[in-house]
Amino acid sequence: MAAVCNLIVDSPCELSREFCEENGLTVLHFTYTEPDRDDGREPLCGVDDMFATMSSHEFYERMRHGAEPKTSQPSQMEFEEAFRAAIASGVPTVYLAFDSGISGCYEGACMALERMKEEFGPDIELYVVDTKLPSTPLTLLVWEAVRQRDKGLTARELADWAAEAHNHIHTLFMVDDLTALARGGRIPSGIAFVGSKLDIKPLLTVALDGTLELAGIARGRKKAIRRLADNYLQNHSDTTFVCATANADCPADMRRLEEIIGRGADGDVLFIEAEAGPTIGCHVGPGFLSCCFWGADRRDGMSVPDQIASEVRSEG
Repeated sequence: MAAVCNLIVDSPCELSREFCEENGLTVLHFTYTEPDRDDGREPLCGVDDMFATMSSHEFYERMRHGAEPKTSQPSQMEFEEAFRAAIASGVPTVYLAFDSGISGCYEGACMALERMKEEFGPDIELYVVDTKLPSTPLTLLVWEAVRQRDKGLTARELADWAAEAHNHIHTLFMVDDLTALARGGRIPSGIAFVGSKLDIKPLLTVALDGTLELAGIARGRKKAIRRLADNYLQNHSDTTFVCATANADCPADMRRLEEIIGRGADGDVLFIEAEAGPTIGCHVGPGFLSCCFWGADRRDGMSVPDQIASEVRSEG
């Protein structure tokens, strides 16, 4: 049965290329560039193609050896090409835009959408949603959006659902240090300075407006991994046992995190695993580890949306 709507996503959703192809997702790709280096090493530049042309290990090894790439969102031409193709297909479409709290991607997509409305009329069924989510929480959102689409939600219904979903996604992630985040302007430089001096593992979360917040600290990676696991065990929905995990070239730590969660969980947990792609990796560096899941409404403590029910567990 043909889908009732198409989905457009960004490469930092960090789902695999195979998942995107199998589920008919159109992917808009971010890019990363680095100025010519004084040390003679080749600059780290490329397209965030979900590690099709460069492995995760190779990318993060180059960062370990001093590479400092910066990222760019899709161009206006790329937005327009994707939107024109969606309109030409005749199938209503939802674009799940990367976090407006740390990127101008959503704003750029809205500009392109206005031009499409001027050209094709204001009633085109093309919806641009600010997910207010990056990286692993966006993985979780897009994965569930595919389920909701396949269960029969219309484009309008799916857009409305996606616009609210971030309120129910709980996120905690760790980084080895805060230098890259401070360099990219994602956190104040003062926080990064203190963190480096104390030799701690910073724990961060995504605020309701999509910006990053320091949520705590842990001394050492083992304690930080335990904190990530405890966050899931204490705060996950009691009807939805789905957990998205991701790592930046530290898969053993991700396995350790999942083992701790599995031992302590009150039900079988379906893990959605991802590799932190270049777009996020440029800002968090190697050693990033994250854990995201559905929980109470972060605004007022309400339960997760009714559409996300425990049947997910049986599907896994």
